[in-house]
Amino acid sequence: MDWTNAGRTGKIQAEKQLYHGPIFKLVQRQIKTPDQLTVSRDVVLHQPAAAILALTADHQVVLNTEFRAGVNHESLSLPAGLLNPGEDPITAAKRELHEETGYIAHDLHKLTTITSSEGFTDERVTLVLAKIDPQEKIATNFDRDEFVNSQLIPLTQLVDLIKAGTVQSAQTVAAVSYYTAFYQP
Repeated sequence: MDWTNAGRTGKIQAEKQLYHGPIFKLVQRQIKTPDQLTVSRDVVLHQPAAAILALTADHQVVLNTEFRAGVNHESLSLPAGLLNPGEDPITAAKRELHEETGYIAHDLHKLTTITSSEGFTDERVTLVLAKIDPQEKIATNFDRDEFVNSQLIPLTQLVDLIKAGTVQSAQTVAAVSYYTAFYQP
């Protein structure tokens, strides 16, 4: 397979906004693809986000339980949140970890950026690795429509929860998989 053509962009010929909300917009686009096809697609334009794999020195990881409207149930996932306008993913990760869990992030760095469903959304989530000291915790600062329960669990237990299908959050599965594949000794 020739990968030199990967990443070519299409030309947006027309775009009509169908919805504009606080987190995303829905647009209808007519696009000329790199292969010269003309397609019409509904696309969700989503604010970028960051998800944080926060680890203690003894490989405990912060895991959140939070109600998620998209699946209409509580979900187990890593701390995560939207970037504020002009904010970089590392700054957002540090802020979100503090707001949702009270933990103070140290030694943050980017693992990778993922997309979830390129067929209909441009959402990008930057996965960030952070170190935390479980003794260094301050008050949480939830958004007014958010309530999060956080706990520390062994990374090996989180891997088992992912294997069992209990944790289905794409960004959590991706961050843990990336870390275990490329970082974990």
